[in-house]
Amino acid sequence: MTDRKLRVSKIENGTVIDHITGGQALNVLAILGIDGTEGETVSVVMNVPSDQLGHKDIVKVEGRELSEEELDVLSLIAPAASINIVRDFDVVEKKHVNHPDRVVGVLQCPNHNCITTEDEPVESAFTVLDDGVRCEYCDTIIREDLPAHILAN
Repeated sequence: MTDRKLRVSKIENGTVIDHITGGQALNVLAILGIDGTEGETVSVVMNVPSDQLGHKDIVKVEGRELSEEELDVLSLIAPAASINIVRDFDVVEKKHVNHPDRVVGVLQCPNHNCITTEDEPVESAFTVLDDGVRCEYCDTIIREDLPAHILAN
């Protein structure tokens, strides 16, 4: 994209998450627990043309660099995402997301009888499969609509 076509200005320091599947930017923010209450400036561009994905979303988070753990969890929602770490307006590091083996405290089990959905002090834990995630407590598998199971932070 040329500078003439920039829809959102460059950021001085922070993280740019690119190549998010079109329409998933808000789910990316949710799974990362970014809701604007921490004071960071967040820019979201949705459904822009992409040669690779057809349409894509882009999220820019100023003043925050995502951790490796956050990048791994991000892969559940945006498996094709690329991450650019920006310092002094320059991209200093490029990363791609990787599927983690498990995620803890990120998703809610849909099984109403699961111990993680009751008033027990048990944090949810899921094993990541090739085609979904499996609850480590009740073995319920989530294969579709993963964003609907993101825990609110």
